[in-house]
Amino acid sequence: MLEKLACNLGRSDEVPNVELAEALCQSEDKSGIREIVSGLRGKNKAVAADCIKVLYEIGARKPELVAAHADEFIALLSSKDNRLVWGGMTALAAIAEEAPAAIYKQIDKVLSAFRGGSVITVDNGVTVLAKLCKAKAVYRARLFPLLLEHLRTCRAKEVPQHAERISICVDSHAGGKSENGNGSGRNAENFVDVLEKRKPELTPAQATRANRLLKKYTL
Repeated sequence: MLEKLACNLGRSDEVPNVELAEALCQSEDKSGIREIVSGLRGKNKAVAADCIKVLYEIGARKPELVAAHADEFIALLSSKDNRLVWGGMTALAAIAEEAPAAIYKQIDKVLSAFRGGSVITVDNGVTVLAKLCKAKAVYRARLFPLLLEHLRTCRAKEVPQHAERISICVDSHAGGKSENGNGSGRNAENFVDVLEKRKPELTPAQATRANRLLKKYTL
């Protein structure tokens, strides 16, 4: 499988990697996927970068095929290669609903990468944490306050997008229970409070996105 990676074909674009991901999804070739995972561990940075691309593209399509490799993706979060760090977090975002326990088991490593990561790492980190909050009440109790703090302090231009990502684990209505029954209305109330306080910093277009989201929780 490694011979089909873009770098091994002498290509500088991502098309071969996406095509390989699609082929592995179609065939559900677990042996082939394991070979791609093995490429993350080598010293060849180009191979590793192409491998994580293939794996998170698989995750976006059929996360169940790569969910067993959560530990490999978490290991990338401590890499000195930023491409592998944000690629690992992107892969985790894709599989978080399939492997919440495996990810939460190493949540300190995820949080460390989230707090010190690049824009892409942080974007996908928000998704990872939100999906974990949605998965289990005990995860939510620890992680939702961290998401709210992030929403309070992130750059204004990130507020609408990150609020949308967080919204998957926010209660349907203030004062009610969440859709999966593992939270109370305080979740929505706190979320609305933070988002309302950030609105004065937003551009008209950003405020429109925020207002669209707020309507879901203020009816």
